[in-house]
Amino acid sequence: MYKEGACLYRNPLRSASDVKDWRMEGGGHVSFEDQRMHLSHVEDEAHFVYWCPETFPDGIIVKWDFYPIEQPGLCMLFFAAAGIGGEDLFDSRLKKRTGKYPEYHSGDINALHLSYFRRKYPEERAFRTCNLRKSRGFHLAALGADPLPSPDDAVSPYHMKLIKDKGYVHFSINDLPILEWQDDGSTFGPVLTKGKIGLRQMAPMKAAYRDLSVHQAVRG
Repeated sequence: MYKEGACLYRNPLRSASDVKDWRMEGGGHVSFEDQRMHLSHVEDEAHFVYWCPETFPDGIIVKWDFYPIEQPGLCMLFFAAAGIGGEDLFDSRLKKRTGKYPEYHSGDINALHLSYFRRKYPEERAFRTCNLRKSRGFHLAALGADPLPSPDDAVSPYHMKLIKDKGYVHFSINDLPILEWQDDGSTFGPVLTKGKIGLRQMAPMKAAYRDLSVHQAVRG
């Protein structure tokens, strides 16, 4: 069991000033309505990643509110993201990224990526799962059933909670456990530790976000 320790980062995501230091990769459009950050695409096939500028240590609890607005598409959280040589994710020595997925799973960065709203393709909508992958290498580490409805039936917000502590990952929605995984540090490479977090969407998905926080994860 984990409880929240010291707050490392808190962002209401309610106005442009809240994300003035965030970094967009790809064709994403950011707007604010009803005190929520709305993310959508600029072009029909413009997928993107929107990065929080902070580098977080290992042993964290990440929470955010999620509002699905329009599908099809996909929503994902990257975490523990850094260069494969330990570089900061924004180090100029790393290749420029433009939002195309292979740049993130088979490029020069390591990351864990949690796909928690997968509605891009018919097969994803027909049998809905949340997927956890580890890269570099596009390794499927764990999956769980997806309880989120389509936007027309959504009663938002949905409270997302991710725990990452060394090799342990746990994800829940509205306190419902969705998936859990223990990285053995061998099968898919060494355990990932510190790094950045980022929000990814695949066009033409539209979604809103609010109240992002990161706390120390304390075992108790």
